[in-house]
Amino acid sequence: MPYPLEEQEAIGRRIKRLRLRLGMAQADLAVAVGKTQGWLSRVENGRLELDRTGLINQIAAALHCHPNDLLDRPYTSNVPENQWQVAATSIMRELRRFDLTPTFDGTPRPSRQLWQDVKRLHRLRDAAANTAILREMPDLFREARALAEVSTGHEREEAFAVYTVCCKATHTAAHALGHSELIALACERAMWSAQLSGDPLMPAVADYMRIWDMWATADWNDAMVLADRALDSVEDYAERDDQMALRLRGILHLRAAVSAARAGDVAESRARIADATETAVRIGRYEGPPVFDRQSVTFSAGNVTVHGIATALEAGDHVRSLELNDDADPEEIDSLPHSRRGNHHMDMARAFLWNGDRHTALNQLRKAEDLAPQLVRNHPIARATLRKIVYAERTSTREQLRGMSNRFHLDDQGLFR
Repeated sequence: MPYPLEEQEAIGRRIKRLRLRLGMAQADLAVAVGKTQGWLSRVENGRLELDRTGLINQIAAALHCHPNDLLDRPYTSNVPENQWQVAATSIMRELRRFDLTPTFDGTPRPSRQLWQDVKRLHRLRDAAANTAILREMPDLFREARALAEVSTGHEREEAFAVYTVCCKATHTAAHALGHSELIALACERAMWSAQLSGDPLMPAVADYMRIWDMWATADWNDAMVLADRALDSVEDYAERDDQMALRLRGILHLRAAVSAARAGDVAESRARIADATETAVRIGRYEGPPVFDRQSVTFSAGNVTVHGIATALEAGDHVRSLELNDDADPEEIDSLPHSRRGNHHMDMARAFLWNGDRHTALNQLRKAEDLAPQLVRNHPIARATLRKIVYAERTSTREQLRGMSNRFHLDDQGLFR
């Protein structure tokens, strides 16, 4: 009899409770997510691990809840690690009073100085220092909004551009930490401030955030539609080789590739990866001065590589993901920020585990944790992968001990009953 793994068992109980609350039969929920009733029974009994984001999101959508309701996120930890929730509450207060007079003492700094703070946020983002990002946010939101209140013309637009990028940084950190209310609020405010920023690319940034949120409700087709709309909005600028427009074009195609993979459309997913690859090649030809990342966009050939691996995994093809990883340029991957590399090694841990190589899977998970400890320890798929490794090790050790006990004639002592 397999060991129930405590956290997964709790997820199964939540699925069952929410299903019964809706009066939904087990067989009906199984059909809704394309699985058998026996499969769902094992999930609800804590005997089967959920280690695919798309599948968790499908179950949540069928149960009309947020995936965090199934996963019980944010995860509880010790007092110092929970302090980020104080900052989250302060941020939500600022975002809720977006159209009221800002509460700011003194004179806000000019936008050029606020953009320097944004550069610091980019460094924290790349390091996956999500709690540090949230601690920075209340004051920065307040000051950007105060600057917009007292300014006119271009300076006012720049204040709203800063506000939008702050929403994006908040949105990313909230996703990593599992704060669904803050995720939704940051996305809504980004859509509002992007329209006031005067930056023609900022609305695509807000759409990029919305695509991520649509994944939570398994709205894969709507996510594709939104990605294409955002792509249309930046295409004219990309055709003129605007470097930030090209970066947005690239990441939007990657968002579309993930959406298609989760929808089961492998051909479309690969086509979008090809579009992103072509965009990365165009960016690689650029020989001008460094471009300031004002839209907070991370895109490169390395991003395309790891997304190709990730989308193969999302489509359930771990063999292809391993082959793509073998063919990848290590330098491209190593050039990525810690946050993206941490996600990549989490993906590879799943691929190796599905391929039966627990030892390499664990090493990949360790690499991910070393690169981005806060991200990985709070990531439901990383936790699910580790639980599967623990479960498999328990079973393997138990069988080895059972065989050895038989040889030592200990089987008659009821050790394995």
